[in-house]
Amino acid sequence: MIVVDVNTIAYLWIPGDMTKYAERALEIEPQWSAPTLWHSEFRRILTGYLRRGQLDMHAVTRCLEGAESQLTANEYVVPSLLVMNQVRKSECSAYDCEYVALADDLKTQLVTTDRQILREFPKTAISLKDFTET
Repeated sequence: MIVVDVNTIAYLWIPGDMTKYAERALEIEPQWSAPTLWHSEFRRILTGYLRRGQLDMHAVTRCLEGAESQLTANEYVVPSLLVMNQVRKSECSAYDCEYVALADDLKTQLVTTDRQILREFPKTAISLKDFTET
């Protein structure tokens, strides 16, 4: 099991330059986990694609249904104190610290492309590219 942030989820479901890395990460570890926060963040990302005309409503629906189906059994409500302990140790947002806190709580890695998380939490976070090359 790994924890993935919303960008890693988006790379898997929205075709682009990073999709091949997300697909490889899924091959390496098919059990992806995330805090429930990922839903709102993913909808925000899809909203941008929809409004810019890069995805139509059919594609957005496919992305939402696919991602929700994939993660439904591995979503977690992260206790606020765990999140705030990570906030206290870093300059990362509470949103980002929610992913870090979940990974620490599950005693696993957070797979991300977020440079700040990678810099501030090197023991917990691993880049998507590095994860796929291990």
